[in-house]
Amino acid sequence: MSHNTWVGIKTLLRKEVTRIVRIWTQTLLPPAITMTLYFVIFGNLIGSRIGKMGGFDYMAFIVPGLVMMSVITSSYGNMVSSFFGAKFAKHVEELLVSPMPNWAILTGYVAGSLFRGLFVGLIVTAVALFFTDIQIHNVWIVLSTVILTSIVFSLGGFINAAFAKKFDDIAIIPTFILTPLTYLGGVFYSISLLPEFWQGVSKINPVLYMVNTFRYGFLGVSDIDLTVAYGIILGFVIVLGGFSMYILHKGLGLRT
Repeated sequence: MSHNTWVGIKTLLRKEVTRIVRIWTQTLLPPAITMTLYFVIFGNLIGSRIGKMGGFDYMAFIVPGLVMMSVITSSYGNMVSSFFGAKFAKHVEELLVSPMPNWAILTGYVAGSLFRGLFVGLIVTAVALFFTDIQIHNVWIVLSTVILTSIVFSLGGFINAAFAKKFDDIAIIPTFILTPLTYLGGVFYSISLLPEFWQGVSKINPVLYMVNTFRYGFLGVSDIDLTVAYGIILGFVIVLGGFSMYILHKGLGLRT
């Protein structure tokens, strides 16, 4: 990697981090407030009636899922809003005609979304400490899962932003696809509680594998095989990353 390319990536990352920190009331505060409400309502009020889930207190069981949910929504939201904003303001056209390679452009934006996703995840984890003790079964599984998942949804946000024509278009995927997949991805329950047919249906949901792998990193329990989960997550990284590179190479939805 040449020095100029490295400078370009760092510049994009610095721009993204500066934007995230400057508008922290929109990027960092809302997830903390939302997850606090989840902890109060689902953890304290409802959790006290549910009791144990997967051999753990319900509050401890849902913490990894809620952290992962905040990482997913933050990573996706950062990429789709930032890149579409750049496209709308025609900043992207300047990047496309610059000497900066396409992979470096994508890396810079993904790194910015990864920063926001991990930062929000840390904030939610800190909030969770006020409600329950947090244990970590395997720190490497926790870190690898949260990083790969953040990358997956950053790339998904990039694709959404590339094909969006107006600001309303960037809200369709999160509202009608991302939110249902997240809520049905085992954040609040173990799929072992479901009938066999619905367990099979749940296994079509890729978020299930991300949430369960992350939960295994914390608690040491999972509803799915970790090898399969990592294979699916890495598969999404490769497929979405390849398609994102194709979009940049062909300028699909980017040149007006």
